[in-house]
Amino acid sequence: MSLSLKKSYVILFILLQFVVLSCTKKTPKNRYTSWTSYLGGPDRNHFSALSQINPQNVAKLKVAWSYETPDWGQMQMNPIIVDTILYGVTAALRVVAIQAETGKEIWRFGDSLKVWHSTSRGVSYWAKGKDRRILYTRGSYLYALNALTGKPIDSFGKDGRIDLRSGLPETAKDKFVISNTPGTIYEDVIIMPLRVAEDSSAAPGDIMAFDVITGKPVWVFHTIPYPGEPGYETWDNKNAYQNKRVGAANNWAGMSLDSERGIVYVPTGSAAPDFYGGNRKGSNLYANCLLALEADTGKLLWYYQFTHHDLWDRDAPAPPNLITVTHNNEKIPAVAQVTKQGYVFLFDRRTGRPLFEIEEKAVPASNLLGEIAWPTQPFPSKPAPFARASNQLTESDISPYANNKDSLLAILKAADKRLYAPPDTSPVLLFPGYDGAAEWGGAAADPDGGILYVNANEMAWVLQMERVTSLPYSVTLGQSTYIQNCAVCHQEDLSGSSDSGFPSLKNIKTKYVKATVSEIITQGKGKMVGFPQLTKEEKEALLQFLYQEEEPAQPLTEIRKHKELLIPYKHKGYHKFLDQNGLPAISPPWGTFHAIDLNSGTYLWSVPLGETLRLKDLGFPQTGTENYGGAVVTKNGLLFIAATKDGYFRAYDKKTGNVLWEYKLPAPAFATPATYQINGKQYIAIACGGEKLGTIRGNKIIAFALD
Repeated sequence: MSLSLKKSYVILFILLQFVVLSCTKKTPKNRYTSWTSYLGGPDRNHFSALSQINPQNVAKLKVAWSYETPDWGQMQMNPIIVDTILYGVTAALRVVAIQAETGKEIWRFGDSLKVWHSTSRGVSYWAKGKDRRILYTRGSYLYALNALTGKPIDSFGKDGRIDLRSGLPETAKDKFVISNTPGTIYEDVIIMPLRVAEDSSAAPGDIMAFDVITGKPVWVFHTIPYPGEPGYETWDNKNAYQNKRVGAANNWAGMSLDSERGIVYVPTGSAAPDFYGGNRKGSNLYANCLLALEADTGKLLWYYQFTHHDLWDRDAPAPPNLITVTHNNEKIPAVAQVTKQGYVFLFDRRTGRPLFEIEEKAVPASNLLGEIAWPTQPFPSKPAPFARASNQLTESDISPYANNKDSLLAILKAADKRLYAPPDTSPVLLFPGYDGAAEWGGAAADPDGGILYVNANEMAWVLQMERVTSLPYSVTLGQSTYIQNCAVCHQEDLSGSSDSGFPSLKNIKTKYVKATVSEIITQGKGKMVGFPQLTKEEKEALLQFLYQEEEPAQPLTEIRKHKELLIPYKHKGYHKFLDQNGLPAISPPWGTFHAIDLNSGTYLWSVPLGETLRLKDLGFPQTGTENYGGAVVTKNGLLFIAATKDGYFRAYDKKTGNVLWEYKLPAPAFATPATYQINGKQYIAIACGGEKLGTIRGNKIIAFALD
């Protein structure tokens, strides 16, 4: 076939798509039968009313098509499907448009040479008349692409993109600001989640709305209030606002939208720095909150704070679910927020009134110099937590599969296991761990039935701080930069922590060319934030230090500016509580799946999620595994979830929690699937990128259907 003929076919296909898109009518009858928005819809319920695949025939699912992306590695994206086109984001942040019925590529957008070392959970779609746009982020930029051609829309910002920092104050100009999660569309604005740094260099985490057509900022809500704004009094004002020594309080996990009421529900994360709050005394509004904002103005309607003066990185990890529950024979529009602590908070979404009682209970005080931990924290009365907690662990909870039980027991006995035990120079057992019980995959829900389906991690970590000492006179600029920006994860001796996902940097010059490492330092990679705020001299010195090149020592006066942002204590790094075989040191289950009735606050079922394959091969029972990514729930009784380290894609009976079907993927899928229907055929699609948790890397998007 000639090149010109191929081009003619592409043009014809695009024209056909335009006709289909133009003729599509959205009616109430189509409720929950499409997947045109992140996690299935603006209510973020992962819910579908499609019914061709049901509990009786789900075991007959087969691979319908498989698409190989140009990039290998972790994909967290939940694809969206607009009529017959599936849109997703690859491991290197390239947008792909695929024929959703066949898996054939239509177009691809992204630099074919430059690799972006980050993750994306997908794209947003907006349409008005003939104007149809895909909006997604790469680096600090938000792009607007023609949905049918993949070409940037020149009228949006400059050359089809805007800098997300354009809505932030001048202090954020050179700081790390990206977005991993698709923005929320309301009429002609897109409200953007932001990911920022987690130390004293963090940008403020303002909630920002941009005009979808022009890219201009429309409104901003200050999560760290300015003077005169409500909540300003909840901070140590001198440090939090005037000196810009505190940042974050950002929404990175995404948000939910009540389109009918015009309210966007925004969960926020912790203020930075994460684990020491001596320079941000107070309860720290609006960090760690659920915010109800007017979607067209950003006006605050109500809020609730889940963690006061957060010292544990207890970000709200996922968009809340907008559901209807029945309490006292009254149907109530509700909003449910899952948390890293394993709690579910339930509110009347109109007023913010808790639908189950929440009690403020006394928690331990801090021993660290200058730190004042908040004296109480909120505990919902119902439902019970969907993960175990540190204060429940006893000697009998050491893993039966561990060979070094004595040493593990010594650690368990020595660690502070109290709930909300503040960070200290002695070990604190953080359980649920840093990544939480709930994670960014979030919960699925029956929107009209009030049932929540949530998967949980049960991994304990050891939290410990150490006193910051003065840097020696002989320190180099590169070493100083490394100690203050990199050592918390990669250790001061560059040894890393492989069990926690932080690689050794000792032999980095044998793995990467310097240009690649330079890009990673600026852009970030995976869970690592970037450091664009480093000066040219600092960055070059850091590279020289990492590559063991000669670097002249700097007098202490030359590095004094680096010490100005140091706080009295620093985090000793991220360390899982593991046995000598690299398995969790506590007894299983290590991953769980739950069905929670939010009408009554009771559990319908709880089951382990995933298998530890090396233990399964030895005949041990199902243990559950760490898991990242959420489930899809169908009206006719199914739950589809991958997420697990073992690399299986499973279908569960939503009434019983029994597994009805499973399929071994080519690489684990740390992502949420999507379901859709074309020409009378229902499909389930999922991105399989692997790489996380030390698993193999993959590059496929796979769709399943019945024969």
